[in-house]
Amino acid sequence: MSSQPLVSVVIPAYRCAGTLAASIDSALAQDVPMEILVIDDCPDAPVAQVMEQYRDDGRVIYLRNEKNLGAAETRNRGVAQAKAPYVAFLDSDDLWRPGKLKKQLAALERTGAVLCCTARELMTPDGVFTGKIIPVKETISYKDLLKHNSINCSSVLIRTEVAKQFPMTFAESHEDYIMWLRVLQAYGNACGINEPLLQYRLSNTGKSGSKLKSAKMTFMVYRHMGFGIGKSILCFCSYAFHGVSKYLFTKRKANVAQ
Repeated sequence: MSSQPLVSVVIPAYRCAGTLAASIDSALAQDVPMEILVIDDCPDAPVAQVMEQYRDDGRVIYLRNEKNLGAAETRNRGVAQAKAPYVAFLDSDDLWRPGKLKKQLAALERTGAVLCCTARELMTPDGVFTGKIIPVKETISYKDLLKHNSINCSSVLIRTEVAKQFPMTFAESHEDYIMWLRVLQAYGNACGINEPLLQYRLSNTGKSGSKLKSAKMTFMVYRHMGFGIGKSILCFCSYAFHGVSKYLFTKRKANVAQ
């Protein structure tokens, strides 16, 4: 590697040979010194074949879990091995727009925050853009986040020391949401860039594919945060309201665009 990395990009890879290369390439297109930790959580021939094309690129490091750990523990492994002062998470079916990391680094320096996220543009599972954009606030407080998880994992850039302090836990729930809440509880506001610098692929097969299942996991988030039943119900009601509002907003915006 020609220079010390500024950002360690952590990509969990699980049976994703069809989309992995595009995700890696979108990270490599970022104009910052980086290392990319691709961690194969279900080692199989197709992913290994994809990684062959990067074997001579010193920025790309291919790791393989000895057994299936799941996305949360796989990300934690990547964070533990990160050499850069910042960590960025990227799922193996999502894409970054050029300039994403540079804009986020500037935002973190300007605001003094330890975590930065961005707006996202939605894609279908087949990679077709839907015309829907999910915005973010420029300043996201802990109270804001309790009402609605506006921080998408693949959009996050976070200080490595903070990511190591708050690893992802409770994989049966929304482990990333718990992490963001704990980070903001300890360090104050996150900053957001309201540009769709993330192209996010929708999925019907992931943990959040079922609305009912996702709702149950969100309620579990509040319980894992140590909230009583009453406060958990209040937070969940706010989550449900914002979820419906977000759906109506993006649907209306798509109709206007047509």
